Amino acid sequence: MKSDNIKQGVDKTPHRALLYATGIGKNEMRKPFIGIASGFTDLIPGHVGMRDLERAAENGVYSNGGHPFVFGIPGICDGIAMGHNGMHYSLPSRELIADMIETIAEAHCLDGLILLTNCDKITPGMLMAALRLNIPAIVVTAGPMLSGHYHGKRLSFVRDTFEAVAKYKIKEISEEELMDLEMCACPGQGSCQGLYTANTMACLTEVMGMSLPGAGTALAGSAVKKRIAFESGARIVDLIKENILPRQIVQLNAFKNAIRVDMALGGSSNSILHLLAIANEAGIKLDLKLFDDISRQTPQLSSLRPAGEYFLEDLDFAGGIPAFMYELNPLLDDSLTVSGVSVKEIASGVRYVNNEVIRKINNPYRKEGGIVILYGNLAPNGAVIKASGVSSSMMKFTGTARVYDSEEDAMKSISGSLIKAGDVVVIRYEGPKGGPGMREMLAPTSQIFGMGFGEKVALLTDGRFSGGTRGPCIGHISPEAQEGGPIALINDGDRIEIDIEKRKLNILLSDEELALRKSKWVKKDKKIGYGYLSRYSDIVSSADEGAIINKMVRK
Repeated sequence: MKSDNIKQGVDKTPHRALLYATGIGKNEMRKPFIGIASGFTDLIPGHVGMRDLERAAENGVYSNGGHPFVFGIPGICDGIAMGHNGMHYSLPSRELIADMIETIAEAHCLDGLILLTNCDKITPGMLMAALRLNIPAIVVTAGPMLSGHYHGKRLSFVRDTFEAVAKYKIKEISEEELMDLEMCACPGQGSCQGLYTANTMACLTEVMGMSLPGAGTALAGSAVKKRIAFESGARIVDLIKENILPRQIVQLNAFKNAIRVDMALGGSSNSILHLLAIANEAGIKLDLKLFDDISRQTPQLSSLRPAGEYFLEDLDFAGGIPAFMYELNPLLDDSLTVSGVSVKEIASGVRYVNNEVIRKINNPYRKEGGIVILYGNLAPNGAVIKASGVSSSMMKFTGTARVYDSEEDAMKSISGSLIKAGDVVVIRYEGPKGGPGMREMLAPTSQIFGMGFGEKVALLTDGRFSGGTRGPCIGHISPEAQEGGPIALINDGDRIEIDIEKRKLNILLSDEELALRKSKWVKKDKKIGYGYLSRYSDIVSSADEGAIINKMVRK
């Protein structure tokens, strides 16, 4: 066992003395040491219930002959960080999380890991660490929040808080109703109730085989979730005995399955950034073309919030990810999972599917997947849009550019009702380097939608969008403005052409005019020139590579 490096032999007497100081007994020295990387914090609704899951996972480890050690991993709630300086730190925290798990696991010679996670950047950060370390690991996601309820209607976080603010400003709802919504939209622990980034990544983690069947959708606080945590604790000991490693599980077929299910779900566009980064740690090269190719071949079988009316609880009650894979089975590759049962075996063993929530493959919501990759002279390296959230009337749109060099400047115009039908709001210098940190633009997109412009105004950015975004909102534009990409060359009044079906995103200017503007472009100074974000902006890659800081080269 790897842990023998700190517990076997005369030379390790000092090491054992310190381990005994933690309270473990002599018999425990013969057992595998299991790290439980816990994202527990009082700051994130999706993580406040993890103390119970820590206990369940510990009990599972003990039950099968291992010894657990809980250690803490921080996280950020994107909803709370949204719309202010805190959002700069959200995506960069993914890299810190991966680095911290690597550091603790290596320094203490852990034999295996249980990764207890839930929210947006914590889950991909933990998966990156698992593949980088390549020691036995299993992921336990803490589960989605139940829907809120108000006057007989079910509520979800984004629609009934962010979009409600805009409705209040245009006097569509009263202040009293707005206050009631903020009290009712989020009734307790769990990740936000729709198919936003946290829940998308939980589902894809299950598809990739890194969590037990049912883990991706089992509700926060439920007995089912506690049992999954217990069973994961027991299973990690078997994974160590069998020497089943993350890179044996998460191979190219697993990524293709994850992309396909993502497209069929209509998941968060952030999943593209995270899958690219996770694949990098596995030593596997993915590119945006693969995502678009799979999207063209994959029908969308569900329509959950924010784009639809179903919630994650509905997906769970409909049979969860196993039921989803059952309907999508003809398009999936077989792949190993931490459960010891393959993807095809899990899908074939499903006995119930609610086909109102998870449609059959011959009766999809859309013939193509929920996420589309656009290219053109405005995005030579690609851009991303969640097409499942776009109405048919906006699949093709040409509008007039209104250009802003920060989210804050754009919000002033949007809140001041200076945006009109036919505009294309361009928010730039918000990419991985320029932001820095590639902030989510949920506040401006929610304001636009809440004010009734969801089918009249488009938004483009080299930043990114919350999984809760809907409407014609195009992000991840690469190269970004800070690198002199074409988005940096747009002027107010330029005409922008969007054609989602043809995968086109163009600024209607000649090559000569773009070249002239590029010759006059001057790189902007860093927005944040101190601390972690300054270092991050120096080394982070572009969005089309996953906004990574550690390009993995395997021998």
